[in-house]
Amino acid sequence: MKLKALSGSMVLALMVTACSSNAPTSSQTDAADSTQKGESTQQAASGTDLSYARYEEPVTVSIGWAIPNENGQLADGDTNDNNIVTRYLEKLTNIKVVHEWEAKMGEAFQQKVNLSIASADIPDAMVVDRNQFRKLLENDMLEDLTAVYDQYGSRLVKDIYDSTDGLALKDATFDGKLYALPNVAIEADAPTLLWIRQDWLDKVNLPAPKTVDDIARIAQAFVEQDPDGNGAADTIGLPGDKAVNFGGKTQLNGYDGIFNAFHAFPKNWVKGADGKVVYGSITPENKEALALLAQWYKDGLIDKEFALRKETQETIVANKAGMFFGPWWAPYYPLPDAMKNDPKADWKLYAAPQDANGEFTTHMAPVTDRYLVVKKGMKNPEAIVKLLNAFTRLERKQDPNKADVDALQKYREAQNIDPRSYYPFDLLLDFSDALKRSYDVLTKAEKGEISRDELDVQMQASYDAIMKEKENPKKDLTAWARATAILQGGAVLAQPMNKVYSLYYGLTPTMETKWATLDKLENETFLRIIVGSQPIGAFDDFVKKWKALGGDQITQEIEQIANGQ
Repeated sequence: MKLKALSGSMVLALMVTACSSNAPTSSQTDAADSTQKGESTQQAASGTDLSYARYEEPVTVSIGWAIPNENGQLADGDTNDNNIVTRYLEKLTNIKVVHEWEAKMGEAFQQKVNLSIASADIPDAMVVDRNQFRKLLENDMLEDLTAVYDQYGSRLVKDIYDSTDGLALKDATFDGKLYALPNVAIEADAPTLLWIRQDWLDKVNLPAPKTVDDIARIAQAFVEQDPDGNGAADTIGLPGDKAVNFGGKTQLNGYDGIFNAFHAFPKNWVKGADGKVVYGSITPENKEALALLAQWYKDGLIDKEFALRKETQETIVANKAGMFFGPWWAPYYPLPDAMKNDPKADWKLYAAPQDANGEFTTHMAPVTDRYLVVKKGMKNPEAIVKLLNAFTRLERKQDPNKADVDALQKYREAQNIDPRSYYPFDLLLDFSDALKRSYDVLTKAEKGEISRDELDVQMQASYDAIMKEKENPKKDLTAWARATAILQGGAVLAQPMNKVYSLYYGLTPTMETKWATLDKLENETFLRIIVGSQPIGAFDDFVKKWKALGGDQITQEIEQIANGQ
């Protein structure tokens, strides 16, 4: 499995996996994930409260289920809806989960959800995307979950939603009613940061970068001054990615950081100078950023071959690039392979470049993009909340049933499958500020302000990785990756920054038919300008075409939505 597809939430989940054989004791279940003991206000997990209380009589719920992409296989006799995970959750809750239909995770699942909505025949519960959620609302097909969430939602689940300052639940609320249980995006995943080989930076005798000009000087030095010391002119300044997706999720070797420094926010909807909604890709600031990148490419500061490379990480892994844009979790991918090829590499993370005001400005991701919905009229809607409580507690290492948790881990090892893939819903919840929580606790532990015994299971494993790396740097790349990602990522992302959120996420009616064409036009134009196959004036032509091909109509639709019309 290639880690380049992983989000920060999945990386943090992998951190949990690394220590899951050490199941939490009952005394540890009171500690909120990523915090020290005593900091959580989680409800008692004894079954005496409604969040975890078991039904006296069996309750059956039907779901639409996403078949996972697994390398291993279920044990003989087990099925997707009858295995060690589903049996355990049923034992806890007395809720029998029946798969009304199944579809392969990804496009097949999305198509099945769309078909269910179109035919007005949805299961009791399923996970949908933003646009599917909107269609369900428009057709009055969803149950109001306001009361059942308030009454049955666990303290852990509520704390996770509270970590978004109310934004996650607000995103699932219409006319004052809660119509879904949303996922929570880890805030740290959004910013595009700058990774640099400090050993190369020291060799060319340049300071840490702050501005776009600093980055240009470093790139030029890396190209011209033989930082790897092999006597050949074979190092590059900045890598690139031919799959241009400016303004999307953090992209390895993307240039969002450059655009954001100019206060350009491609693929986001922002307020223009006139106070009206404008598409972030067509503002004049984009032209400035593109002109700079085109000049860098022309001057050889950007890898001349990036648009032809099979894999975007090639130059990083081969240690021909000593600088690249990427996420905080790059120590998990692609840096371990680079470290194997050159153990002397000393990678450091920076929030750069800054804007003209000396601030690090970054676009942010939506706080949520998936929704667990319940069919209107379902007899026991609270059952869905109780299932979410149960597997979230299990996922966050707070399940007090040690024997069962141990059995799940043994099953995982024997069958080479991830038990999380067999939860009833693909909705793993984590705190929005999960990285900050980890960083704050672990830096205290590293300083001796908190003892290892005061940490929960996940934090103990992270602490052990940090101490192992501290005692024997770069000897264990798994420990190096974990320690570097948490400590450097946490420190950099704790710095003040100007966070810009899109005014709208999702599709409008016109976008459903015209967005693919507009998106392709944008990506191709931006890429061609950077590599010099089109002049910078092509940006003005792009804006005119974008507006004429439906962009103006889409902007009007979003303006109306933003104004509550």
